[in-house]
Amino acid sequence: MSIDATLIFATVQAPLSGRRQAASSAPVVLAKTSGTVPRGRLDAGGTRLRLRALHVMGHSSARIARALGIREMTIRRIVRGDASSVSPQLRDTVTDLYDAWWDKRAPERTRAERAAATLARRHAIAGNWCAPAALDDDKLDTPGYRPRSRWRPATGTSVAPDTYSPAHHRQRRKGA
Repeated sequence: MSIDATLIFATVQAPLSGRRQAASSAPVVLAKTSGTVPRGRLDAGGTRLRLRALHVMGHSSARIARALGIREMTIRRIVRGDASSVSPQLRDTVTDLYDAWWDKRAPERTRAERAAATLARRHAIAGNWCAPAALDDDKLDTPGYRPRSRWRPATGTSVAPDTYSPAHHRQRRKGA
């Protein structure tokens, strides 16, 4: 749905210039714009960058989805850029997981874990995705934010645990 730029200009400019405007123009603008922004949803950019950064560390979409208790396809849609918005709850849970795992690589104890981590890293390399340490945490949720850095290998400080508890992580973060 496109917005008539002339109508917006007239609606915004008229009060500034002292001219009278048609009484019906404001409701038309509101009607045309209300459908363009989903209510109760947030821009997916910061969530996408966090998930991509976790892929750089070797965390696959399946591993992330298991940790968050959501469908793997949801993670994949966000990572691919197919989702333009996310719910505030999903953004918050991804942020909590990212805060817990940003400096930790995926475990690679078994052949399956090594294969999943290698595939996640290959996706990150192919997409030229930024490592977590190179992201500006203060700007991550700003729509349109683009990290300056590109893909670089990242090894992290340790291996991420197999289980993840968002409540435990939030409690630890408040106490720190």
